[in-house]
Amino acid sequence: MAAIPHPLSALSLEETNKARDIVLAAHPGSVLDFRQNYLWEPPKAEVLKFLDLEHSGKLTASSPRPARCAQVFYDVIGGATKAQYFESIVDLGLRKIVDQKLIGSEHQASLTIYEFEVLADAVQRSPLFKEKIAELKLPEGFEVVVEPWPYGAPDAADGDNRFFQALIFARDTRSGNPDSNFYAYPLPLIPVMDAHKKEIVRIDELATGGKGDALSGRTHAPTIIDHCQESEYVPELLPNGTRKDLKPLTVQQPEGPSFSITDGNLIEWQKWRMRVTFNPREGAVVHDVRYDGRPVMYRLSMSDMTVPYADPRPPFHRKQAFDFGDGGLGNAVNNLTLGCDCLGVIKYFDGVLIDGKGAAVESKNVICLHEQDNGINWKHTNWRTGRAVVTRRRELVIQFIITLANYEYIFNFKFDQAAGIVVEARATGIVSVVNIDPGKTSPWGNVVSPGALAQNHQHVFCVRIDPSIDGNENTVVQEESLPLRMDSRTNPNGNLYEVRQTQVTTSAGFDAAPMNNRVFKIQNLSKPNPITGKPVGYKITPPATQLLLADPNSVQSKRALFARHHLWVTKYKDHELFAGGRYTLQSKLEVGGVKDAADRNEDVLNQDVVLWSVFGLTHNPRIEDWPVM
Repeated sequence: MAAIPHPLSALSLEETNKARDIVLAAHPGSVLDFRQNYLWEPPKAEVLKFLDLEHSGKLTASSPRPARCAQVFYDVIGGATKAQYFESIVDLGLRKIVDQKLIGSEHQASLTIYEFEVLADAVQRSPLFKEKIAELKLPEGFEVVVEPWPYGAPDAADGDNRFFQALIFARDTRSGNPDSNFYAYPLPLIPVMDAHKKEIVRIDELATGGKGDALSGRTHAPTIIDHCQESEYVPELLPNGTRKDLKPLTVQQPEGPSFSITDGNLIEWQKWRMRVTFNPREGAVVHDVRYDGRPVMYRLSMSDMTVPYADPRPPFHRKQAFDFGDGGLGNAVNNLTLGCDCLGVIKYFDGVLIDGKGAAVESKNVICLHEQDNGINWKHTNWRTGRAVVTRRRELVIQFIITLANYEYIFNFKFDQAAGIVVEARATGIVSVVNIDPGKTSPWGNVVSPGALAQNHQHVFCVRIDPSIDGNENTVVQEESLPLRMDSRTNPNGNLYEVRQTQVTTSAGFDAAPMNNRVFKIQNLSKPNPITGKPVGYKITPPATQLLLADPNSVQSKRALFARHHLWVTKYKDHELFAGGRYTLQSKLEVGGVKDAADRNEDVLNQDVVLWSVFGLTHNPRIEDWPVM
């Protein structure tokens, strides 16, 4: 008899196919294209009742469980008319759709890899595109490479039509190696496809000038890539090969790892206990995090990300990716391998995705779990005796990696032996480049290889933190360390500073202030620490990174309102998970995101709160970033 799935476990292959079949049965005679199908997490109140039974040892086979539901996103194809996009909630136990929404044309469904394949095919078939390519006079031995991209914010003339665009490159085939770096040969064309017609409706021709040239100037020579230069990164194509003087560094765990995995996704390590799942929108999600039996977090996930480019020349104002909402992190996930992606004794978790017909597809090794040594944890030497005591910093790492066209992102959830948690986002891969005339420089980026301009841009991430510090009624406190003036009575020598705490009472956004050592504490006011007498809590330090630079009145900024503050505090609401809103593809304004949640002005004192930590990097590329960062 099959085990009953835990409410916080992802859908199995069988459950995913079952949800698809229920949806198909609800649309007899129709043609359906499926986009996503994954767990619809039960209401938190129901899950908490279940978890109370589980952690108290009172859970039995007959204990009440939340309904097992799937959320299924799909198009109903209508021939000559545009497809209708539906989002359905399927109760797998009742075998029926319990909620269904037809999404209006004001929102666009997240894209699929199959749409990108249609785009690439449409570009290669387009007579208009072939004509433009012929004008560029590519040298013998080069072939065209199509790099699909989201369309970005639509211009006024675009209406509600669904578009895709592509960046175009040339690949040198003379090496015979299919991994030859085509990014070294950017072409100044962006074909645009009408998604309904599946046809290229126009070609945007790009300016290739630099400093002092007009924003719309097309100044390139007919032989567009003659000044470009090969820039290889795969080992067998490097002129001098890879370094030969590096000795092996081996990570060995002869007794195996210190963690254990049970019930499919339950992780236990060094007083930590948590569950991990995978979904196509967020990638890895960590649930029901406890330390030494005490609840710490209900849910932890990467919530959103935007990557706006700062080249003012049309159509680069549209060059802005929302990699979570536009297509889903999970759909771009890497299948990880031992030796490079993860070291040591590894536990891999598989994920479930779907194909265009809705059939479940197992994606192997999408998450890796491993331990790592991160240097010294603490050390003290008794100078009187000369004895030193030192411990190493051991961390448990939940990792997943995604590839989005040219970029890779590495996401790590790190747990240490002192109950600390670090969320890490790292960018690697290849910078996005466009063609630039020979000998020119640019105020909009840096020339990283002859003919290749890497545009200035930002990466702004948001982590969603759903705390449960010894319970679900928590309070957020802003703490600052502030100087005090000398006072003959209270501060006669001027060395005193004030630690000022301010409770957050209403949902709002806040900014980092490193000069004030501003931190935030998530406290449980009803649970005093027996030693300090103060409420138990966790401290969060918002990274003082640069926020979105685009003008507040620009579409770039309006689409990413979450990127205007370093930290948001809101009241919990079921299924409010995405900082940038549910629908980001071709959005003009963030709708249903964290800004809207904060604007409800809800009471967050002693409430079930959610914190949204925003951080990022402003990337003004340097030549050392080329060809791979």
